[in-house]
Amino acid sequence: MKNVVKWFLTLLRVVLGWYFLYEGISKILLPGWTSKNYLMGSTWILSDLFHWLASSPVRVEVVDFLNVWGLILIGASLFVGLLVRWSSIFAAILLIFYFVAYPPIPGYTFGTVTEGSYLWVNKTLIEFFLLVLFIFLPAASTYGLDRLIAVWKEERARRPVPRVSQKGAAVDRRELLKDLISVPFIGAFAYAYYKKRRWSSFEEKYLSGKPDTVSSATIRSFTFTSLDNLKGCSPKGKIGNIGLSRLIIGGNLIGGWAHSRDLIYVSKLVKAYHTDEKVMMTLQLAEKCGIDTLLCNPQLARIINKYWRETKGKIQFLSDCGHKDGFLEGIRISQEAGAIAMYCQGEMADRLVRDGKLSEISDGVKLIRSYGKPAGIGAHRLETIKACVENGIRPDFWVKTLHHHNYWSAQPNAEWHDNIYCFEPQETIDYMNRLEEPWIAFKVLAAGAIDPKDGFKYAFDNGADFICVGMYDFQIVDDTNILLDTLSNVQRVRPWRG
Repeated sequence: MKNVVKWFLTLLRVVLGWYFLYEGISKILLPGWTSKNYLMGSTWILSDLFHWLASSPVRVEVVDFLNVWGLILIGASLFVGLLVRWSSIFAAILLIFYFVAYPPIPGYTFGTVTEGSYLWVNKTLIEFFLLVLFIFLPAASTYGLDRLIAVWKEERARRPVPRVSQKGAAVDRRELLKDLISVPFIGAFAYAYYKKRRWSSFEEKYLSGKPDTVSSATIRSFTFTSLDNLKGCSPKGKIGNIGLSRLIIGGNLIGGWAHSRDLIYVSKLVKAYHTDEKVMMTLQLAEKCGIDTLLCNPQLARIINKYWRETKGKIQFLSDCGHKDGFLEGIRISQEAGAIAMYCQGEMADRLVRDGKLSEISDGVKLIRSYGKPAGIGAHRLETIKACVENGIRPDFWVKTLHHHNYWSAQPNAEWHDNIYCFEPQETIDYMNRLEEPWIAFKVLAAGAIDPKDGFKYAFDNGADFICVGMYDFQIVDDTNILLDTLSNVQRVRPWRG
């Protein structure tokens, strides 16, 4: 084998060793690191095994120990070229578990940080095949301690009485230096690691001073640490023959409609945050909390169908049928997209009533029912609900705003500027209490102006059967827990209608 090939293979082995060694040392020095969250996030073929390992603190400690010290010993072995074949075998086995836990297949990478968009092949698989190469290479193929030991054994067997000339000694010394080539790299590794720790020390101290899920280093621990604190799943109710969770996730934040008042950049920021993978991770987390319904615009039908297709998730799509070409077109699109129920979006219904086009609402309700789906009517203004009732348009459910005005930015007597969504809360409560159909209350937090503990209680105490709330992924567990606390002490006059 030519020397240039040996040098290349040696460099490749040292680089792999550096990678494994650094991964192991970083984990052992990172306060509170554990493999539990990683194991809990797996959803592929061995997910039951990984979840079983994560379910016991003792098993987690064993996995952590094997993982950390396995990485360190494998890295050190590859680094200096000692027992390379055995360390490559163990490393390949370890990488197989990494790959199976989070394969680069659409729908199975949720809950983990990825460095790109992969399909079947990622760096874990590439590293696996590189290690397979070192499993089958002879010791003499690279410079390292394995080669040095092999040469020493061979010379000892063939030259029991060594007679070394001056020229031969020089050659032997050069060969010895080649096999010890990785030794200087150890110093470089230690120096580089020390410098990196110093560069990140301030940030680490700042973030670890009071760690929580928001400042967590990875999405994995961010998501599943929160799940550890989940008190239970959202209770359910019914609209027609459709079961829905009492807490429904709203689509405004996912779609980028932030209702951020004067902060005009926020909608763009929200859209940038909610990549397809982030949206699907959010929906998956919602399902783990028992939130089984997403209320949103037909514009999000693409990502909902992608979620169903790639994750086999079961979250239900409740469509507001909002569309630039009108209510009826929104219904047709929603039906094609797989909506389980549909309703006339609040602003659209307000506008149709204001313009005297109640027949369009009535025709839409009939069209929805012709598909065998529950039909609803939404509204921001109470006059819209009253007009529909007075004209004999009775849907299967109502979607009406409800929140109080006890927050600093509420200005009920000023011109509307995206700060109030339920203009007459007490009148709304009194009127809705007389209706027999189920009621989904939305804007219960006034687009983030009201604390969830306050907003949830106000809505359920005052007659709402369901609430629709826009949530980021990091709010879902907290909101579910607040829901459970609220419903355990609800004080309402209106009977449950759904």
